[in-house]
Amino acid sequence: MTTVTIVKTSQSDFRPIWQQLRAKLTLEQVLVGNSQMLDSVRQIVAQVRKRGDAAVAELVKKHDAVDLRPDQFRVSENDLQKAHEQMDPALLDALRKSIANVRSYQQAIKLTQPDDWTTDGLRLGVRYRPLERIGVCIPAASAPLVSTVIMTVVPAQVAGVHEVALISAPKPQWNNSLHPAVLGLCHELQVTDVYRVSGAQAVAALAFGTDSIAKVDKIVGPGNRWGQLAKKEVYGLVDIDSFAGPSEVLIIADDSARPDWIAADLLSQAEHAPGSAVLLTDSAQLADQVNRELEIQLAQLDRSTQTQQCLDEFCLTVITKNLDEAIDLANEFAVEHLQIQCRNSDAVAEQIQHAGAIFIGPFSPVATGDYFAGPSHTLPTGGSARFFSALNVNDFLKQSSIINYNESALKNAAPAIQTIAAAEGLDAHLNSVKIRTTKK
Repeated sequence: MTTVTIVKTSQSDFRPIWQQLRAKLTLEQVLVGNSQMLDSVRQIVAQVRKRGDAAVAELVKKHDAVDLRPDQFRVSENDLQKAHEQMDPALLDALRKSIANVRSYQQAIKLTQPDDWTTDGLRLGVRYRPLERIGVCIPAASAPLVSTVIMTVVPAQVAGVHEVALISAPKPQWNNSLHPAVLGLCHELQVTDVYRVSGAQAVAALAFGTDSIAKVDKIVGPGNRWGQLAKKEVYGLVDIDSFAGPSEVLIIADDSARPDWIAADLLSQAEHAPGSAVLLTDSAQLADQVNRELEIQLAQLDRSTQTQQCLDEFCLTVITKNLDEAIDLANEFAVEHLQIQCRNSDAVAEQIQHAGAIFIGPFSPVATGDYFAGPSHTLPTGGSARFFSALNVNDFLKQSSIINYNESALKNAAPAIQTIAAAEGLDAHLNSVKIRTTKK
């Protein structure tokens, strides 16, 4: 029988099992848990920095089994247009609706430029400006995530980013290029800077720039550990969004929830391979019913073998004493996707402090956020929702502070500024104010 391990918080073995699962998912495993992989990534980054396109071509051949010359990295605009013309009309219509929703949401949350304010001769303000050029990583290993194109590109476009470079893995079955739906969508979004390179070598190329791939200011998007470690390695040369681990969902449910719906939601994350799914419930009956539903539904999935492995390794059901305890555990986990299916889901949601995205009520499965609702599905994982946020339009804006003193304002501030500069022993700082405010 296919089941997910069930534990009770009242049992002595609960905490070790809980911590073991969290340890598997934590970013520590991604970022510092494998020193050998980290060393390999550093070597790749160093090769690309030193040898540019030649190193990228060698590494694409080695890791993707695709032999490309540097002049073949970039997908031609003609190929993008052809892929667009051949797209399934129903898919294109669905993608356009998703694009509209994402654009509308991102426009609604975009930072509004405030007016400058003046007090006693001092004018202060802030200026928001979009990044010039960004790089977008689109995963293609376990599934061609066409939706990720929308969720990364559209927020950047709403911000006003001038250039978007997109990278993704080429596959022999796609004529040594990217998935046709990804290419067609790039044409729909007017993204023409598309490259058939991926992984650590592509991240390094975006960070340093090569003869064929221009340098970017920021790299965003999910990917495997190689890509994530490369983002860590080049951070500071460029900005990044966050570090991504396996996809994950945590569901808080009481006995009002439908077990078949809960099982479907758990499986929707487990099929990512790897993907994690955790159920927190105060109903032992619901936990048993969900396990029975998992067995039924798993047998119907195309990716049942990989999904079963994830159920065994990354999934857990916890029976809590009450919903308050479930909320505490959810905040401890700081999950990527948090679903709430309770009698009073809104009240539970108000008590959540750490989550990448919160899906409230029985009719809000994670798939709504993955594909359609409007918020980006590029979210913090591995407990990093405690300090990272969902990718959004404002991540593509930078701000410059505006400081404008008139003569009177500087004279009023001068004593305090000079006192602080003197305390730090920085005479030149002190003098830059004194020379302006002392009569000769």
